Amino acid sequence: MLKRKLILVAIFIATFMTSIETTIVTTAMPTIISELHGLSIQSWVFAAYLLTTAITTPIYGKLSDRIGRKPIFIFGLAVFVLGSFLCGFAPDMGFLILFRVIQGIGAGAVMPLTFTIIADLFKFEERARVFALNNTAWAISALGGPLLGGYIVDFLNWHWIFFINVPLGIVTLFLTLYAYDEKKRVNSAKKRIDLRGIFALAVTLLMLLLIFQGLSGDQINWLYEGLELLIGLLSFAFFVHSEKKADDPVLQLDLFKNYSFTVQILSTFLISGVIIAYQVYFPIWMQAIYRTPAYLAGVAITPASIMWTVSSFFVGMLMKKFSSRKIAVLALSVFILIYLPVIFSSPSFPQLLFYVISGISGACAGVIITVNTLLAQDLVPKENVGLSSSMIVLARTLGQAMMTGIYGLAFSLGVNGQLSKYPTIKYNDVNNFISTAVHQVLTPKKLHGLENVTLSALQKVFMVVMVLLIIATIINAFDKNLKKDEREAESE
Repeated sequence: MLKRKLILVAIFIATFMTSIETTIVTTAMPTIISELHGLSIQSWVFAAYLLTTAITTPIYGKLSDRIGRKPIFIFGLAVFVLGSFLCGFAPDMGFLILFRVIQGIGAGAVMPLTFTIIADLFKFEERARVFALNNTAWAISALGGPLLGGYIVDFLNWHWIFFINVPLGIVTLFLTLYAYDEKKRVNSAKKRIDLRGIFALAVTLLMLLLIFQGLSGDQINWLYEGLELLIGLLSFAFFVHSEKKADDPVLQLDLFKNYSFTVQILSTFLISGVIIAYQVYFPIWMQAIYRTPAYLAGVAITPASIMWTVSSFFVGMLMKKFSSRKIAVLALSVFILIYLPVIFSSPSFPQLLFYVISGISGACAGVIITVNTLLAQDLVPKENVGLSSSMIVLARTLGQAMMTGIYGLAFSLGVNGQLSKYPTIKYNDVNNFISTAVHQVLTPKKLHGLENVTLSALQKVFMVVMVLLIIATIINAFDKNLKKDEREAESE
């Protein structure tokens, strides 16, 4: 019992380390850019971490099923700590990006295996409560990351936002080595590792993420986009061909023949795309339309973080009384209703309602993602639990990364569609207005024009959000979603 508690502590710390990485680095980026002189490539500090995490996640999931959770988890922790240590010593932006790649390679193992280890240690009926407890690490990182990052930058220096991971990672390593007793796995020891599948999957995911990252700017290089699409399609075709012939494929494509399993992955992908919308664009809305100071604009997403954690504690109870299909459809219906006013809002739309919408969004997302994770693990054979957990994490990562590009494109189209109505306003004026709206002195006419252009662009973003929610509702509504005892009887 003591060892199980200790490994839960290790999982909590590991979750906290990997989840706080984005928020704490975001806070320090202006200082990092100033000292390392890398404004033109600053976006790659985030993209490098995101890309390598996404690419390695399914690979680690498969390896954990084959080799074992403990060695892969320890390897991921060690690589993440090494990457963090090196980031702290980065002499320029190029080296920082390189070291963020190392961090991402480690995070790709840590994030999915926290879910997998919980699935190994706890019965289905207990997991919802344990996931809820672990979700508090996400909430704390979301709330405390900006504050901690600001404090470190102001009173120490930016290097310590990376160094802080080193002692936390070492503690997690020792706890895992001591407390995690895992049974030896021999089920696929003699099968060859699917190196061709791993390579093809990595190239496919890399091209996919690059395509959607390229859509996020106001100027799109369609030649590069087309080339990346061609390479991505070819590598995906090779991947599917390789998986059909592999002795031990890196992805068990047969798992997707189960409609319920596919629904959980797709639902996670879509809802993660919705999550990144309010996380990124609610603060922009606060700054641009209500002229809220930047340091307060981020508070708009605080209710979402809190309510995500609170709602996930009720998932276990809900799943005992209702089918997961009913839970998902109800939560998604609430999601759709609360975003309808956002799409049709005006500059006089009450600011307080955004905090309400944020809280309800977090509650709905917390319920849906937790249900998706529980079912994805329970719908596969035990030997594929690691793979299913990694697929959930990959869906979350891809959902956020890909939809960031789509939202960027929707925002740019929204701005360009309005500029003809306001000849004196240029695209860069909108960018400046968003970032410095509080401090700018503008004529009433130009202020009115910028507000309308920005509001129209923001509404386009949330129209895309509405499409995602409708698709998620439809695919969940058609899932027969048998209860646990019914699934077990059917499999027999």
